[in-house]
Amino acid sequence: MSEPPLPSKRRGRFFRFGAASVVLLGVAGYLVVRYDTGGGTSGPGCRVVSGKDDGATYEFTPEQAGNAATIAAAGTVRDLPERAVTIALATALQESALRNIDYGDRDSLGLFQQRPSQGWGTPEEIMDPAYSAGKFYDGLKEVPGYTRLPLTVAAQRVQLSGFPQAYAKHEPDATLLAAALTGSSEATLTCAGRPAATRAAGTDAVRDALARDFGRDALKPAGAAVGDAAGSAPSAPRNGGAGSHAGSDGRTVTLPVSTEANPGRKARAQGWQLAHWAVANASELHIERVAYAGREWTAGDGSGRWTPVDGEDRGDGKNSAGADGGADAVRITAAP
Repeated sequence: MSEPPLPSKRRGRFFRFGAASVVLLGVAGYLVVRYDTGGGTSGPGCRVVSGKDDGATYEFTPEQAGNAATIAAAGTVRDLPERAVTIALATALQESALRNIDYGDRDSLGLFQQRPSQGWGTPEEIMDPAYSAGKFYDGLKEVPGYTRLPLTVAAQRVQLSGFPQAYAKHEPDATLLAAALTGSSEATLTCAGRPAATRAAGTDAVRDALARDFGRDALKPAGAAVGDAAGSAPSAPRNGGAGSHAGSDGRTVTLPVSTEANPGRKARAQGWQLAHWAVANASELHIERVAYAGREWTAGDGSGRWTPVDGEDRGDGKNSAGADGGADAVRITAAP
């Protein structure tokens, strides 16, 4: 036997309760999305501040920071301008909120929601952040005068999105991120640095990640050497790998940068890009400390800033020995 119909008043209260529940669920969903896209403040987060003292900031998760650093690296190793990196970051902010997601509209995947059926690559390739960023830049380079176009126009000519105006709203945040992650803005990215649930740790993991994002040949011109054992003598980079030298405690990767070896980029910008890249990946790679240009970042110290370090580059273009030069090193220390 079916139940009798609810009285009209009870029925009205029931519908009102249901509508209220839907609203509450919607608010909860919004808050979850807001946290995922960088609006949340709880948990181990990362933060970029403006180098122009205009008060602009952007907060995001370590996952988002690592993906943004990969996107920036893919642009600079192709010798593309900071504007290209800004366009790429704004696109990824809109398409995936800087998360490497394995779902989307139809067969869209990854940071840029690229579709295998449209020739962007295999699903496995598209889910590789370095690959997907590279494919985006390949498309962007084919857009005539893209640096002079409005951001949303340049992005749309690559993406062919159904919502072409959506990219514009991300331009301020993308500009802030690009300045930090290309190194043109100094000491502006910090992360809480608590280790993620990952097996990646140690100097080998750091070197592998550097080679993944910057390419195995990208850091060779820096003149760095690789030494795996604590206190070992430097040797030539193996297999064209990213130049580095393990420090005396066996936990430090040292990445020299020099103006002479990098005529296309200022050494200091390259150094800050590497330093910010390391901080962005600190949670994933269990990085404990990053030092460059007389400042250092330490995981979990709670200061939320880069602090001065005695005996290193004083920030005036000379190192601690007073030599001129545009020669310095980024030092990345992994947790024990």
